Amino acid sequence: MKIVVLNGSPKGDDSVTLHYIKYIEKKFPQHVFTYLNVAHSIKKLENDLAFFGNVMESVKSSDGVIWAFPLYVCLVHSNYKRFIELIWERGAQDVFRDKYTASVATSIHFFDHTALSYIHSICDDLGMRYIDFFSAHMNDLTKETERSSLIFFAENFFESINKKIKTLRTYMPIEYNIGEYIPTEIKATVENKGQKIVIVTDSVDQTKNIGRMVERFRKLTQAELINISAIDIKGGCTGCIKCGFDNQCMYGKSDDIQMIYEKIRGFDIIVFAGAIKDRYLSARWKMFIDRSFFRTHQPLYTGKQIGYLISGHLSQNHNLREILQTTTEMDGANLVGILTDEYENEINEMMEDFAQNLVQFSVRHYIRPHTFLGIGGMKIFRDDIWGPLRFVFQGDHRYYKKHRFYDFPQKKYGMRMVNAILMTLTKIPPVKKTIRQNIKSSMTIPHKNVLKNK
Repeated sequence: MKIVVLNGSPKGDDSVTLHYIKYIEKKFPQHVFTYLNVAHSIKKLENDLAFFGNVMESVKSSDGVIWAFPLYVCLVHSNYKRFIELIWERGAQDVFRDKYTASVATSIHFFDHTALSYIHSICDDLGMRYIDFFSAHMNDLTKETERSSLIFFAENFFESINKKIKTLRTYMPIEYNIGEYIPTEIKATVENKGQKIVIVTDSVDQTKNIGRMVERFRKLTQAELINISAIDIKGGCTGCIKCGFDNQCMYGKSDDIQMIYEKIRGFDIIVFAGAIKDRYLSARWKMFIDRSFFRTHQPLYTGKQIGYLISGHLSQNHNLREILQTTTEMDGANLVGILTDEYENEINEMMEDFAQNLVQFSVRHYIRPHTFLGIGGMKIFRDDIWGPLRFVFQGDHRYYKKHRFYDFPQKKYGMRMVNAILMTLTKIPPVKKTIRQNIKSSMTIPHKNVLKNK
């Protein structure tokens, strides 16, 4: 059986993820594996049509395809995203149709589900027969139990191909039926009340909805504009982790990234704008986002108000919406809203209300209580930076100590003492009975005290 591995790591053969596939290959020598380092070779894929054709021919002649990738900011690497875009741009979708496929991802399990959902949806859009995924922690290959799971995953994949099983489609096709956005005249600009506003976009093309949305919002709010398609970006994140020690990117000052991010952080209100391309924003946007990793796992926009202008069917793409909310919460910011051109005729009035909300929230310094997305995500970072990743991410460790992110429950000695006393008391039957009878009403006592005192 011929298996093609589409490697989504910019590190090529040095990829941690690829070692999981190599282990499968070692355990199943009867199959032939072909490794295609598509993320590492993205420039050649863009510029050499013959090389791209060879990659497509390998996929076409295969019995199964494995999408292997590390996570980069809730998704795949920008180069992998660009490879996926090329498939559609060059009309190569039929090469993938009916191919059996699976995905293997490595991470620290921080929003691995959103990256896996993205790849799964791409496979469904390509008409592939998606079998399963295997999401591993970076070091799971060193554990016998996880290796056993990996072997079963591979066995099931190969058996499914042999049996030509019927697969279920999880993601329905996105229906593209959004009309042309026509901006109306602006009768009065929104008073910014001293708040500095910036729009960060990858397109100012006035022939497209997103360009017209950006321009009207800029005029409405008198915001500054940053076009990331016009700035100098030498390349995507290389995954070298050199920034972990002191938050200095390997690119240094050779391009505009660090300067632009520091500039954006100087604004009170930040509006990101872009068009959906497949199931995410553009690869250019993803490259810009990936390169923010020089800040590693530290909040980037603490206290800021964040908004989005999106062109495309966000209502059919819950995964992208979740990613946008997640990254906002992890950055310590407040997501005021996401305005899309799905609203068509209502968009102009909604844009004015949207802008006013951004200003109002900024003046009040309002940060909505974070959900599981932000709280749970930060706990994953907290634990791993405290533990196995501390040496590599020393910048994070210093930041987390300074800002008291290490809020482990075992450090709350008062709570531990109270729990120990109460648990001891519940061993006395009459006390236990009384506590059980009053536990529901006692839960509201602190809240009643607040209401009484206010």
